[in-house]
Amino acid sequence: MIVGSYITWVLFTRLHLDPLLTLPSTPLPSSRIGYALQRGVINRVIRAPLLFTFLLTFGINLVIVSLLLLIFTPDPRSVIPAYSGSGLQLGSITIPFIRLGGLAVALVLAGILWLVLNRTRVGAAILAVGATRDAAQLVGVDLRHVYALTFAIGAAFAGVAGGIISTFQSITPTAGDPYTLQAFVVVILGGLGRVSATVAGGLAFGLIEVLGQSAPGLGSSFSNAIAFVVLVLVLVVRPRGLLGRLA
Repeated sequence: MIVGSYITWVLFTRLHLDPLLTLPSTPLPSSRIGYALQRGVINRVIRAPLLFTFLLTFGINLVIVSLLLLIFTPDPRSVIPAYSGSGLQLGSITIPFIRLGGLAVALVLAGILWLVLNRTRVGAAILAVGATRDAAQLVGVDLRHVYALTFAIGAAFAGVAGGIISTFQSITPTAGDPYTLQAFVVVILGGLGRVSATVAGGLAFGLIEVLGQSAPGLGSSFSNAIAFVVLVLVLVVRPRGLLGRLA
């Protein structure tokens, strides 16, 4: 995600390109990085205990963050287009155009992902491996390629998300850390198995977080605490998620 943010920042500052128009340029490098990491590194330990995979990906994250620190330094970077202060006025509420654009892009990406998973051979292979890995391999599915391709798709979407986030949040190499927790909460809240459930989980979590921060005595500094509370409540009350199902 942060790699996508820095790509957007470089295109904006060096070439003066609109950040929303440069979003299509972020998926390709992000997906290539994701495919290479999964195919060359993570696939080698794919059958190891899950904790080992978590430790490996945590280490990869540290390496990427360190490289970004060397290249861009810890100084915050900003992408501020001319329309960053404009918004849609609804009574006493102002909705920034950048946020509306981000929502539209997110919904379009969710629709594309649904089409890929449900209307293409690649999507069928991904769903088959997710449902029954051994059976999928028996019918000729290349597990290593499907794993890497799935990771590449996720990395591509994360790169686009980073480009959107760079328009309303300062960019640093460690700016993506809070989103790791929030991503877990969104998936658990919506449930595994359906794109629509994840979208609903994201919308629900965003609403809960905003309402929680606006409560008396709370603020943006409590966003992680709110995420943890939501995570625990959903796991206790409905482990399968509010709308989803276990794969």
